[in-house]
Amino acid sequence: MDDQEAPAPLNIQPAGARFTLALDMFERLMVVVLTIFFLSRLIPHVGEGPYNLLIMVSEGMTALCMVIRRPGPMATTAYAWIIAMVGTWSPLLVMPGGIQWLPVPVATAMMVAGLMCSISAKIFLRRSFGIVAANRGVQRDGPYRAVRHPIYFGYLITQAGFLSISYSGWNLLVYTACWLAMVLRIRAEEAVLAEDEAYRDYRRHVRYRLLPAIW
Repeated sequence: MDDQEAPAPLNIQPAGARFTLALDMFERLMVVVLTIFFLSRLIPHVGEGPYNLLIMVSEGMTALCMVIRRPGPMATTAYAWIIAMVGTWSPLLVMPGGIQWLPVPVATAMMVAGLMCSISAKIFLRRSFGIVAANRGVQRDGPYRAVRHPIYFGYLITQAGFLSISYSGWNLLVYTACWLAMVLRIRAEEAVLAEDEAYRDYRRHVRYRLLPAIW
């Protein structure tokens, strides 16, 4: 799918320094609190299979990146915050156990591949990380040469692997909400980034947002 059309600008409302700082701290605090809650539910199930440990590492990495990331201007609209919260917090609601659709080695391999992709993308992104749409700099190296949002691509593969080994109606609902929010977040983030000429140039060179040769 060709995506060279420029997305509609996302309204980033001017905000006072105190309000911006409060949003930044709230964003970090909520992710950390929910991650602790998530880990407390998964830790008793670590011995059941490597996939539980892998999903803990994947989601735990988000909290770490939130703590160390650098601040930057961010969207303050309710829409931007809702999709960011749903996309980031919903995966922390999955439950271990359920129907196994794929052999454990296959599901584990999927999760490892997705985890390596998201970790490598975060390494290249360094401290330019957040959950609400913001321009914290344009990254073009490493996995960013393949797709424009490799962190989300890694999340998608890891979460699909976990769902294939722990399928339930609840987990499917959680990940459906997460993946829908992921698509909306990508559009929102690109609306912000498209205001930067450096990103518009990057977009011309890397055609696909999330899935190579698809979208």
